[in-house]
Amino acid sequence: MKKISVMTPCFNEEENVELLYIKVKEQFEKLENYTYEHIFIDNASEDGTVDILRDLASKDENVKVIVNSRNFGHIRSPQHGLLQGSGDATLFMVADLQDPPELIPEFIEKWEAGNELVIGVKNDSAESPLMFLIRKAYYRVITKLSETKLEKNFYGFGLYDKKIIDILKGIPDPYPYLRGLLMEVGFNVAKVHYKQPLRHRGITKNNFFSLYDMAMLGICSHSKVPLRLATIAGFIMSFISLLIAVGYFATKLMFWDEFPLGTAPILIGIFFFGSVQLFFIGLVGEYVGHLVTKTSKFPMVIEKERINF
Repeated sequence: MKKISVMTPCFNEEENVELLYIKVKEQFEKLENYTYEHIFIDNASEDGTVDILRDLASKDENVKVIVNSRNFGHIRSPQHGLLQGSGDATLFMVADLQDPPELIPEFIEKWEAGNELVIGVKNDSAESPLMFLIRKAYYRVITKLSETKLEKNFYGFGLYDKKIIDILKGIPDPYPYLRGLLMEVGFNVAKVHYKQPLRHRGITKNNFFSLYDMAMLGICSHSKVPLRLATIAGFIMSFISLLIAVGYFATKLMFWDEFPLGTAPILIGIFFFGSVQLFFIGLVGEYVGHLVTKTSKFPMVIEKERINF
């Protein structure tokens, strides 16, 4: 019998983890010739999530729990959990039930058809239309900028063959952009299209800073285009500034008394070029910070407790 590892990262999801466990179990009870394990990696939750997971693990040996020593963020903890499965394939599924467990049979069917990577692509979402449009625009931009062919509207929900998991284990990246890594690995890719439902209970743990971090991680990891645009923009603006300076100088020489230079153009130019410089310095700083993070030898996470392993 083939074994499927289901991996769910969670942080303060006491209202959702038990229902997710039940729904996943129901799907595997319908599937013949498959066993499964459900790995929950908890990012030091501050509510009753860990207690619920301990209770589930005490009643069902298929439930395995990793508790981190502290909150290691929304990038590192899920990646660490993904690499802990022992199945023939690993299914990444979030805890808030926005990744529908009802799609598990379809993922497995496409995987059995010879696709090492089966990804969930959301065509539509029941979330805020504005938020969905912002996410969609981001994926479109990063796809255009990336040197790797990225899949729009794919954010991790998928079934990964053991071959891919073994490759990911061999990549020493302490802060990986999973979506990009999976596309770089290659192999056969199949898609499962779905409409993302609303979060079942509770509130999202993402905020502006976590979403910004994810966005910049994707851009810095897979594109040099912003840096090259900075260089090209600097050259173009320098050339335009030279033309304006020559034009002002010539006009002043020809119409010395009639053409007062004034301070307004000078101030506008100073503020404009100052803001452009700050923007591009910040952009370079993002890449430098990205490199510092990537070269860190600190482990992805530090575990405090393991249950049922």
